[in-house]
Amino acid sequence: MTSSAPMPAGPPPAAAPDTASASAPASSSASAIPVTRAEYCVVACAEVWRGAGEVLASPMGLIPSLGARLAKWTFSPDLLLTDGEALLVGLDGAVEGWLPYRRHLALVTGGRRHVMMGASQIDRFGNQNISCVGAWERPSRQLLGVRGAPVNTLNHPVSYWVPRHSPRVFVERVDMVCGVGYDRAAEAGVTRFHRLVRVVSDLGVLDFGGPGHAMRLVSVHPGVTVAGVREATGFEPVVGDGVPFTREPTGRELRLIREVLDPEGLREREVRG
Repeated sequence: MTSSAPMPAGPPPAAAPDTASASAPASSSASAIPVTRAEYCVVACAEVWRGAGEVLASPMGLIPSLGARLAKWTFSPDLLLTDGEALLVGLDGAVEGWLPYRRHLALVTGGRRHVMMGASQIDRFGNQNISCVGAWERPSRQLLGVRGAPVNTLNHPVSYWVPRHSPRVFVERVDMVCGVGYDRAAEAGVTRFHRLVRVVSDLGVLDFGGPGHAMRLVSVHPGVTVAGVREATGFEPVVGDGVPFTREPTGRELRLIREVLDPEGLREREVRG
């Protein structure tokens, strides 16, 4: 099982031009420092857990981890966070409980977990690859391996974080299926607990609200255009009229990100915009 964190509607993002170059809102009202691309990504990841209730948040990577903690600080206080091993921890890192492996498995198989995984490749229906690049029999590159991706995607909500949105990641067909997408889950008849929520990248936010659960562009981060997302995607995502901007962080959220969650600014090393 891969370890560490209900479809969040969230507040509507601010409106943005469809294809024209868009200039981001310069800064939050609470700060004279412009909001960075990384900070938009943190907020977009946090939105994945909006309204989730008392579920185990299992974020993989720095930006998703900041997002999960931001969600717990603000609009999803009942989220459960771990130290990455067997302890439930609070926002200050203090131990709040014990989560042995058997209890973790119970949360996974009972749908009480929402993981945000990475993806070396992902296709339009959400099939994810983190195992190898190239033919399975003789891959050109060995990656992490399948790990817990199939169990995760078939048992509880799953979202994805992609720090470098490119045609090498967003592909027409993955080289190996690890996380199960909507088309394959339907073919196998295992859709009861299968739910892919969001894909957050350094360019925007996507969901699976297109025809047949195809990937749909939900918002672009300020400074990004719809045309730029299309160019960086190896298939044609579903794009509606008037794709909005990803919402701007509130003043309180910016303060939490900059002063409490990541005062060293490590987020800026993962996402540059």
